[in-house]
Amino acid sequence: MLRLRSCFLAQLLSSPVASPGPPLQRLVSVAAPAVSANPSSFAVEEYLVSTCGLTRPQAIKASPKLSHLKSPTNPDAVLAFLAGLGLSGADVAALVAKDPKFLCARVERTLARNVDELTGLGLSRSQIARLISLTSGARRFRCRSIVSRLHYYLPLFGSSENLLRALNRNFYLISADIERTVKPKVALLHECGLGACDIVKLCRSAPRMLSTSLERTRAMVECAQGLGLPRGSAMFKHVLDAVSFISEDKIAAKVDYLKKTFRWSDAEVGMALSRSPMMLRRSKDALRSKSEFLISEVGLEPEYIAHRPAMLNYSLDGRLRPRYYVVKFLRANGLLDRDRDYYSVFCFVEKVFVRRYVCPYKEAAPHLAQDYAAACSGELPANFKFTRAKNRQ
Repeated sequence: MLRLRSCFLAQLLSSPVASPGPPLQRLVSVAAPAVSANPSSFAVEEYLVSTCGLTRPQAIKASPKLSHLKSPTNPDAVLAFLAGLGLSGADVAALVAKDPKFLCARVERTLARNVDELTGLGLSRSQIARLISLTSGARRFRCRSIVSRLHYYLPLFGSSENLLRALNRNFYLISADIERTVKPKVALLHECGLGACDIVKLCRSAPRMLSTSLERTRAMVECAQGLGLPRGSAMFKHVLDAVSFISEDKIAAKVDYLKKTFRWSDAEVGMALSRSPMMLRRSKDALRSKSEFLISEVGLEPEYIAHRPAMLNYSLDGRLRPRYYVVKFLRANGLLDRDRDYYSVFCFVEKVFVRRYVCPYKEAAPHLAQDYAAACSGELPANFKFTRAKNRQ
């Protein structure tokens, strides 16, 4: 009988499910007649392997959590429910291995009601399936409280897709206390001038922002203010993002490193961070190599860089060096009638840079486009080598 039940449910889990799918109660009733068994003969471990698709080690680990089950009736109904949502056999195996007690959930009383109410909130059945498949999602989904929590989060995040992306990175949002943990932090972020869209973006890069303690969030706000940007300023959200979940000691050490590496004064490092706070997230090696290139090779002044720190966000080998080589080549060969501002050169989008500095010189420098492409891929064409050597003389 167990083998017959296993074959039936395996076929159910592997068969395609038409959208929007049959009613869950119907799926449960279809599965039930085929699974009558002697309760005393129910072997949990074998059921997990043959019916749910777990490996033997996974089943051995999971079976103690299901030792109270005397019959496969409820697990069969749960598997039918999951098949009705479109979860594949592999999805179900991963879910059960992660949360064996999901097989004990009440289908009609909890799971089906959650699906109905979440559908009413605007989630599609495929999105609900993704929600269940998320890390810890199954454990939360077998509780009725998930509906009220998503009812709060959906307007905050603006769309179900935004919410699912946030939950994919931090599913503890679902378990966080809305009234005592989440809402006070949302209010604090609003006080700092962040709107709903800003909070969504912040949660993408710092997914623990809403689930951490209020005291820690306040500390991050104070740290951001300590870098010289007041609450409500346009860049404050970027500074808050940059300092999130970094200790004050590490931030102070990075500020000192920036001052030393770029030869900046206190005022200049403050200026640079106010315009490009994500420098605090850059590695020391990346900052050092860009400093050596911009100051020692290109010849830019530290003050110039401090007022234009966006240059430090670009790839050194994929953008800064190749564009510098093109401009130097054109100047060395008399093809540019005046000096160019390197900040503009580096900041142009690719199409504009090529249109201004490559396309006009197809006849005078027929290999320039090819050489530039090679430089962007990490090579250093002979023309550019000669130009660098010539300009150092």
